Amino acid sequence: MASSSSLVLSSPSLTPVIKDGEYKNWVELPSELTSSILQRLSLVEILENAQKVCTSWRRVCKDPSMWRKIVMHNLGNLWYDREIMCRHVVDRSQGGLIEIEIWYFCTDSLLNFIADSSSSLRSLTLALCSQITNKGLTEALMKLPLLEELDVSFSTLSRDSLRVVGQSCPNLKIFKLNCVGDIRTANEGEDDALAIAETMPGLHNLQLFGNKLTDAGLNAIIDHCLNLEHLDLRQCFNVNIVGDLEKRCSERVKVLRRPNDSTHDYPYEEVLVFNTMRASEDGFMPMLVIIMTSKVPVTILTTTRMMFMMTRMICTAICVSRCTGEMFSLSLLK
Repeated sequence: MASSSSLVLSSPSLTPVIKDGEYKNWVELPSELTSSILQRLSLVEILENAQKVCTSWRRVCKDPSMWRKIVMHNLGNLWYDREIMCRHVVDRSQGGLIEIEIWYFCTDSLLNFIADSSSSLRSLTLALCSQITNKGLTEALMKLPLLEELDVSFSTLSRDSLRVVGQSCPNLKIFKLNCVGDIRTANEGEDDALAIAETMPGLHNLQLFGNKLTDAGLNAIIDHCLNLEHLDLRQCFNVNIVGDLEKRCSERVKVLRRPNDSTHDYPYEEVLVFNTMRASEDGFMPMLVIIMTSKVPVTILTTTRMMFMMTRMICTAICVSRCTGEMFSLSLLK
């Protein structure tokens, strides 16, 4: 354990030691160190608090290098307009945005604003964003040819849209199209697999958690995605990885997550999603989202059909119109 008598800084280019009794004014810290410290805060904490502390901190907070990566999920208070806030920090990046992660609130308009402002974007996560349409997503991705990682979990992308994704992003190495419950049908699952196989041959990492692809779709992916190293098929209960298919997977893929493997490290484990109605032809599926206050294995979705049916009944009761496309969120208290 380090002694409390001194603080050793990690960068050799900075003052190496602050000794006892030696006064150090925080505003006099090198801007690189201040930036490193402030980047450990959330986006809201930076905008609402840190940048208001002093002139030097505000200068650091406005520097484009602070906004190479933007994460907007689990934001807590909802009194502020998240879309306006997102546009503001994207503007601050001045075209230097490399990675952005958005949960729930992204729209076609916001997504295309990001794409127009950030042609160098390498990583894009749009999880549970029910307001994004197939058209809006494909239009945006056509402006992002350098994209290497895409996560569109809980979407209802059509086969044609998936093809556009693959054709527009030739450098794509990581693709995540996760779902649960009945968000996607068996036919859609097979379409997903075929579109991925046809247009995303350079993938290294593919996550299809809860997809309804079959052995034929998996074979197509194995045949065409020759660089695949990590394949996540947890909760994909329409594939039967035995015999020749098992042998092919073990020969081609370094890390294979099987349908019945543990879900403990699944990033959306705390979110159970049930579809309430079919989506329009050009939209993501409207959903009822139940946020659990403690971790609940996603396997509940596939093993407890009664819970799914009860959720449908609740949705029917609370939906004023079946075509509004609104998302309803219920928090379950302990």
